[in-house]
Amino acid sequence: MTQWAGRTATDIAEAVRRGVVTPREVVAEHLARIDGQDGRIGAFRVVRAAAALAEAEAVGARADLSQLPLAGVPVAVKDNLPVRGETTRNGSAATPATPAAEDHVTVARLRAAGAVVVGLTHVPELCVFGTTDGVHGIARNPWDPTRTAGGSSGGSAAAVAAGLVPIALGNDGMGSLRIPAAHCGLIGLKPGTGRVPVDLGGGWFGMSENGPLATTSADARLMFSVLAGERFDAADGELVASGADQGPRAGRTTPSGSRPLKIAFSARSPIAGVRVGGTYAALARQAARTLAGAGHHVATAHPPYPLSFATVVLARWAGGTAQDTEGLDPRLLAPRTRRHAAVGRFAGRLGLLRTDHRAALNKRLDPFFAEYDILLTPALARRGPAAAAWHERGWLANVLVNTACSPMTPPWNLSGLPALAMPFGTLATGLPGSVQLVGRPGSELQLLDVVAQLEELCPWERTAPAARAHR
Repeated sequence: MTQWAGRTATDIAEAVRRGVVTPREVVAEHLARIDGQDGRIGAFRVVRAAAALAEAEAVGARADLSQLPLAGVPVAVKDNLPVRGETTRNGSAATPATPAAEDHVTVARLRAAGAVVVGLTHVPELCVFGTTDGVHGIARNPWDPTRTAGGSSGGSAAAVAAGLVPIALGNDGMGSLRIPAAHCGLIGLKPGTGRVPVDLGGGWFGMSENGPLATTSADARLMFSVLAGERFDAADGELVASGADQGPRAGRTTPSGSRPLKIAFSARSPIAGVRVGGTYAALARQAARTLAGAGHHVATAHPPYPLSFATVVLARWAGGTAQDTEGLDPRLLAPRTRRHAAVGRFAGRLGLLRTDHRAALNKRLDPFFAEYDILLTPALARRGPAAAAWHERGWLANVLVNTACSPMTPPWNLSGLPALAMPFGTLATGLPGSVQLVGRPGSELQLLDVVAQLEELCPWERTAPAARAHR
């Protein structure tokens, strides 16, 4: 008997389109795995068992089933994106427990493509911090449940890394897709500005983007293309850019590397005083050597990060939280959230939230990306924090541990450039290593081509050992 839990989204969708398996059978098997494993991982706040089975039956009855890019694929959704009929708690006790009337546009696109939403995943309160814990639970890294899954898309990353779903939807305002992807051995893609609909309220002053978490380059490409509104050609199993959703594709390569790219390698932290650990720099350096050996032109070169970067990004991070807490009962917010919002309001009074920071940063970065196609960096700077009740600890402790662990991700939220984290190598602890790739505007598919090339040259384990043992 073929088992579908633990298979890729690409494999599942193809099998469903060909009639090898029904969406209901696929979803039922994934729900059984969630029931058996999520108690030790804490990926889901809500599991939509009955609703997901009913929706899977409806997908199986669709007249266009053979044309659906995500036919019958179970997907998890981060709990700050509305799912019709479910509450959106955003990791907080202060948010209203009112079911959403409509799906978020990204959820609607996944459903239209044939995906079935099996549940909503844990996030830290208001998605502020890089550890996923709060009043609704703690999301743990399936590779080592004593460590955090990262954040703020930590529940979504844990669900994919444990094989509870093949793909998941999250978002990234300071690295919130890439950080948990790096901890959990996944691909996490933050699209560039305007490629995928956002609609996240203030969106941290334009820094937040919605994107996929996946275990393979093919799944990440498939999900990104659906989110970006591209058309699926069932005859050859490819998605085709269409209409207004088509971004620039200049310089795109194939996974086999038909055009050598100019790649800059840098392990220099953009935040003064925060050092990248030697192990993490060494893994990224090895990835650079691998790409050079594959025929790309690789050189050490450091982006011209401004000295003011840390101040600017802290102001927007905290200022976005100040916006998100408006109208919420402060007595129901965690102390670290209240303090973060207060810092954001203070930053606003100081005039640090003016809107020219992105333009100023990109003016500095433009010459760099005119010379290089892609920037390669470590995804993380140090080991992830323990899986613990960080929401009960002080604000400064949270900010310091977040900054020390993941200084490499925020510049690309401020700039709006596409960036992703991907698995590469293994840490001494046995956890997966990770590197970050950053590209020019519209280069998401080019970045995923490079992921595919590294995937072929240096393949990784798709799911955590405990998850594989339960197949």
